Amino acid sequence: MMEEGKRFARLGLFVVVSLCLLAAALFALVGRKWFQPTFTFETYFNKSIAGLNVGAPVFFRGVPLGQVSEILTSAATYERDVPLDSRREYIVVRVEVNGSAREVGRMKKDAIKMTTRGLRAQTQLAGITGQQFLALDFLDARKYPPLTFPWRPEHPYIPSAPSFAGEIIANAQTFLASLNEADIKELGRNLNALVGSLHTKLAELPVAELSTKARDVLGNADDTLARVDALLRDPALKQTVENAAVISARVRRLTEDGDVDRMVKGVDETAERLDGLIGDNQYDVRVIVQDLRVTADNLRVLSETLKRYPAGVLVGGPPEKLQLPERSQ
Repeated sequence: MMEEGKRFARLGLFVVVSLCLLAAALFALVGRKWFQPTFTFETYFNKSIAGLNVGAPVFFRGVPLGQVSEILTSAATYERDVPLDSRREYIVVRVEVNGSAREVGRMKKDAIKMTTRGLRAQTQLAGITGQQFLALDFLDARKYPPLTFPWRPEHPYIPSAPSFAGEIIANAQTFLASLNEADIKELGRNLNALVGSLHTKLAELPVAELSTKARDVLGNADDTLARVDALLRDPALKQTVENAAVISARVRRLTEDGDVDRMVKGVDETAERLDGLIGDNQYDVRVIVQDLRVTADNLRVLSETLKRYPAGVLVGGPPEKLQLPERSQ
């Protein structure tokens, strides 16, 4: 009996521990939400929000804020007792903001004040999947005024603004609606005239001549490609490339070994020595240059004398001048 009692006690302890672990796991998964501070606000749309589902993320200027908790209609939420012709038929979207107690408290405190500064809710597409999310940002409050409604919201109200894609579609619809029958007829006539002009211009094109020139250009291109192909197959080109590779390898090896640096260093040292040598013998160089100038002048005088009196230069001086006897009266 005692052994059987111990077995029942162990079984009971195992069941109690399992239940405790299960409760802890459930609390870790969903229990924290019961104690996590939340804040719910709602916004209204007077256009279709197809693609926005419950659980869609909500962002404030790209920062995760919460998720969509409910999507309702104003007819079922606030206008149950309103006649059908007087109903607004808005789409009511409720958002649950979660986070730290400080963030939720600040959002709850400042939400209404931020709407006066232009805080608006917009639906935006998430990539190309067609799914939408809700984005909060500051827009022009005068351009996007709040929707009018007679009821008192159950949660703080943040006005909405049409999405950019919706604005483009609405503007296109407005433009098409503004066109009357005369404008459409005039547009059709202009399109017909444009098509006729294009047809005339195309008929005036010298298609045969353009085709011949195109064939000539293609033929020249084929010849050029053939020449390039023959040049690439030339063994001399291959040899030139190999020689260039060898030269490049040698230059790289010289650079890596430091020969180029030593050569440059030697040239610098030689230039410094020449500079010092010229500086030390600057006076002697000046005297030599002056003597060379005097020697050049003497050679110039000797050359002129040789031209005028060649015999005198070789034998002696120039001949004396003859004096003729004077005639008697």
